[in-house]
Amino acid sequence: MIKIEFVEIPNIKQKPQTREELFSVWNNIAKHPIEKRVRHYLNVFKNGTDEDIFGELAFCIFTPQSKALSCWKAVNVLDEKKLLVKGTCEEISESITGVRFQNNKAKFLVQAREKFLSNGKIKIKDFLKSFKNSRDLRNWIIKNIKGIGCKEAGHFLRNTGLGLDLAILDRHILRNLKFYNAIDDIPETLTAKIYSDIEQKMIKFCNDIKIPMSHTDLLFWAMQTGGIFK
Repeated sequence: MIKIEFVEIPNIKQKPQTREELFSVWNNIAKHPIEKRVRHYLNVFKNGTDEDIFGELAFCIFTPQSKALSCWKAVNVLDEKKLLVKGTCEEISESITGVRFQNNKAKFLVQAREKFLSNGKIKIKDFLKSFKNSRDLRNWIIKNIKGIGCKEAGHFLRNTGLGLDLAILDRHILRNLKFYNAIDDIPETLTAKIYSDIEQKMIKFCNDIKIPMSHTDLLFWAMQTGGIFK
């Protein structure tokens, strides 16, 4: 797997109270490390193998209700044990400690793998490249990969540099969008239509504050965790 580490951003955890302050924090503190991480995402697809890209998909299958660092560790364990491509549901489930609902997620991973296997090898990059735009690709992933919704599909495409224009709307991001008056309320559930509507509002918000969409998610998470990961 392509190596990636948590990068601490000093003085980032004090929450800006206005949009102007948010821009200042991004421009003066977070912009450089976030730009570096976005360049990393762009290189994942360019330089990564088919197994590397499938590992990113596995990571996003694992992440719901689990910590990102634990999920990435689990993916690397599967890769080291040669289970990412050839492991059974049982072998995968036993190996992904720290991932919640590991039995279901192991099953989802095996089902996803079957869609990209050819002669015992993962062939995913050419398939992903065949789509005209990120939204069509996201829709295909949502419809065809179990365990993946709008958020996880967008997360996968962002992490592989194929969806830097897509929103990754989890509860934390939604709370920040409400705090900065980009949305009026946090919905109880995120249907596809509600997700799309909020995504458009986030695009407008990013344009208004002059912070790229690909940076805003990472900025919000850095404010929460003190740094950036995936």
